[in-house]
Amino acid sequence: MRTDEDEVRATIIYLATNFGRVGYRQVCNMMKNSGVKINHKRVARIWRQEGLKLPKKQVRRSRIFLNDGSCVRLRAEHKNHVWSYDFVEDVTMDGRKIRILNIIDEHTHECLACVARRTFKAKDVIELLADIMLFKGYPEYIRSDNGPEFIANVLRSWLNDVGVITTYIEPGSPWENGYIESFNARMRDEFLNGELFGSLAEAETLIGAWVRYYNEIRPHSSLSGRPPTPQSYNIPVETKVINLRRGNWAIMESSSTIQEAVGYGWN
Repeated sequence: MRTDEDEVRATIIYLATNFGRVGYRQVCNMMKNSGVKINHKRVARIWRQEGLKLPKKQVRRSRIFLNDGSCVRLRAEHKNHVWSYDFVEDVTMDGRKIRILNIIDEHTHECLACVARRTFKAKDVIELLADIMLFKGYPEYIRSDNGPEFIANVLRSWLNDVGVITTYIEPGSPWENGYIESFNARMRDEFLNGELFGSLAEAETLIGAWVRYYNEIRPHSSLSGRPPTPQSYNIPVETKVINLRRGNWAIMESSSTIQEAVGYGWN
């Protein structure tokens, strides 16, 4: 038996039980991204021995595939070429609706923003886009459906003034906005379906933690198993596996601390 077998086994179990719907290949990629030298066959062996399984989807949903529509004709070729944005809805435990505005870069797959509010108006979307553009730069195109917030004259005029070209999908054709629809589906499947939000403040905290996981840790098959904005690791060889479990996944621990401080009484 290898000298690090117990630590590797414990790490695999930890990752499989703390990061939602992940399989052994994603766990293997997470460990590789953190500097652990391991191959998928070893992870698969331990996975079977421990009886680990990919959790079932909580809700059966049809998949949305990219087809020969506008998404193909306008394919992102570099960072800040094409952004896309859309809303996802959920509720707090008191039954009040939450609207979550997601914005992604279609080339890097980075989630640029994931903001939860009770309601959104066109001016709110403008303020959020302006904040992102200050730090990330300006996209050449921004893609969306024909929702009232996105087709509002004030938003279209502002985007035109800053030199961003708006592109809208055909009504009733969500597959033409395939990248953001894919992100929304994963957010729903891997995160929202497993959470009950006691308040808007709690939702904001947990969503922020999940976005950091999505951008910095979660392996993406389209990026050869790498996350969009991977964390930088500098781990001594002899303590790689130990530190992986103790320190490098502080996102979930920090979110739990913030959640306790926020409480459940805010709106």
